[in-house]
Amino acid sequence: MPLSVSPTKAPFSLLVPGLDVPAARLYKSFFLLLLLSLLTPPSHYSPSLPMTDLLPTPTQTPIQAKLAAVRSHLASHNLDAYLIPSADEHLNEYLPELKQRRQWISGFSGSAGDFLVGRETSWLYVDSRYYEQADLEVDGALIQVVKVGLEGQQTLEETLETLGKAASQAGKLFRVGYDPFTVAVQQYRDLQKRLEPAGVSLEAVSENWVDRVRSQRPWSELETPSDYAQSPLFLVPDALSGESVPDKLKRLREKMQQANGDVLPITKLDQIAWLFNLRGWDVPYNPVFIAYAIATTDKIYLFTNLSRIESSIQQAIEPYVKLMPYEYYAGTLTSLLSPSTRVLVDPKHTTMGTYRLLKSSTKDRCKILETANPIEGMKARKNAIEIAQMQAANLKASRAKTRTMKWVKDQIEAGVAITEADVAAAIEGYYREEADFQGLSFNTIAGSGANSSIVHYGTPNPAVVLQSGELLLLDSGAQYAGGTTDDTRTIAIGTPTATQIDRYTAVLKAHINCAMQKFPKGTTGAQLDGITRSDLWHQQLDFGHGTGHGVGAFLNVHEGPNGISKRVNEALEPGMINSIEPGYYEPGWGGIRIENLYVVQELLSATPPETPAPTPWYYFDSLTYIPFDKQLIDPAQLDSRQRDWLNRYHQAILTKLAPTLTAPEVAWLEAACQL
Repeated sequence: MPLSVSPTKAPFSLLVPGLDVPAARLYKSFFLLLLLSLLTPPSHYSPSLPMTDLLPTPTQTPIQAKLAAVRSHLASHNLDAYLIPSADEHLNEYLPELKQRRQWISGFSGSAGDFLVGRETSWLYVDSRYYEQADLEVDGALIQVVKVGLEGQQTLEETLETLGKAASQAGKLFRVGYDPFTVAVQQYRDLQKRLEPAGVSLEAVSENWVDRVRSQRPWSELETPSDYAQSPLFLVPDALSGESVPDKLKRLREKMQQANGDVLPITKLDQIAWLFNLRGWDVPYNPVFIAYAIATTDKIYLFTNLSRIESSIQQAIEPYVKLMPYEYYAGTLTSLLSPSTRVLVDPKHTTMGTYRLLKSSTKDRCKILETANPIEGMKARKNAIEIAQMQAANLKASRAKTRTMKWVKDQIEAGVAITEADVAAAIEGYYREEADFQGLSFNTIAGSGANSSIVHYGTPNPAVVLQSGELLLLDSGAQYAGGTTDDTRTIAIGTPTATQIDRYTAVLKAHINCAMQKFPKGTTGAQLDGITRSDLWHQQLDFGHGTGHGVGAFLNVHEGPNGISKRVNEALEPGMINSIEPGYYEPGWGGIRIENLYVVQELLSATPPETPAPTPWYYFDSLTYIPFDKQLIDPAQLDSRQRDWLNRYHQAILTKLAPTLTAPEVAWLEAACQL
């Protein structure tokens, strides 16, 4: 979670919550509720209590009580199940505490995974990143963890198909409720297309049931209301953004005109923050703020909590932005509509809630033109100043991670016992020493031993001591003024085994294969994903997550539309920043991941100017400069091209980092960069 910063260390000061507040509230709520359920006599739970004030029975756990409360609404609304996605009204990956609905009701804290509550059974659907985490966090007696991708495990759609067909055989329709402001248009359509023939009906519910249950006793009394949309906003100066807001708005309107659109609703927070050169800390780790926006051919509206905007910022943006309260979004949008109004809608980044505002069962409110939101592509193609800021930020992060690796090795060699939490604290401390530190870009993953195989292990344990013979997976990132970072190194604790060396070298080869790959214009992330996995596949090894994701410039650590995975068909273009992070994970044994950030650059052509221009070719230019753990590398397994790449990378690390390190750190780094 982002941390408070001294105004002397950053160009703008931030007011953000402490790192341990959400966890403290969670534990407090759990124990108070458990105590209440154990100590309150049965007579307190009177049948005469209204449905809006449900209390747990003495034998219920907190999760049981929450599920029972949601199920009471199923019965009263004549529904068979209720879908609780991981996203909120802005389709965020990381959520404000108030919007962590799925986590609140299920106990699962992963950043992705849908939850389905039936009248008797509940299902949590997770991908391979969360198989182990879900087993650790979820009560299997109450919730069935479905590990999507494993043999014999049904997807959400397959489960609902089965339930729908069973209901159809009984002459009934299987009705599933959902909050339309938490489901993207494309997700809804995919579900509807698959499920309607199976006798499943998706029913929009006007009120979010988790919010309703959470507002009831005893939870309303046990939980301290968290701040929502309260963080002060601050401007990113043009010197860091590389483009003024008026220039961005001009480009946006040109793209709207090309798409023949009159109105563009904007609901994604990173798109809004980028467009207005504004930031806030309403969402953990992501410098964004809760807001909606609407662009028209001649106006731009920004809807947010206006009380947290300083007068100087209002004066700076009001000449070209109409500021309005957050609650005015729906009414303003509908007021702009007419049967001839052409509204641009991105099905992937627009909720069904917004889509339903545009549609009417009785008349045409507007003409809907479906297209990718132009801001997404504009934001992904970084300008020269944004790239320079990302280079500077990632060099700071590289120095911090390198110093952390040395610190870990020094402690182990000295026989000092250190824990996962110690490592997480060390890396954050080194991040903080760098200028303009704003906070972490995600919760640090510091998993040792068996925990290193948990792909998104985000709870470094103060009781887990690093043991000789194990692997430590350290995946971390920071936010600096102007830049976002994300990198991963796997470190041997003590002397590694032959198997650890073999697996690590295989993952390193996969990383190098992608990092050194040159590719022509039009190449997609899906194509590069296969190239990355080639050497691993020859050894019948693989990893369940994508090879890489896009990264924002002082924005979200995960952004689109670019990425490297079998599901990404977006072409990689100059200015796009992407991670490359192959891995290998074996439950109980451990995990390996090697991650750098790269910016796509165009290769300079040697073709004479008078000849026809050939197809442009691109390459990956590294932003990350951190040594790999040479104890885990078997040079004999590298081919000549891979060794050449590794030698050049090691030399670049020394060139960039050595001038800023102490003499002992330089000596350690020189040794680390020699195989």
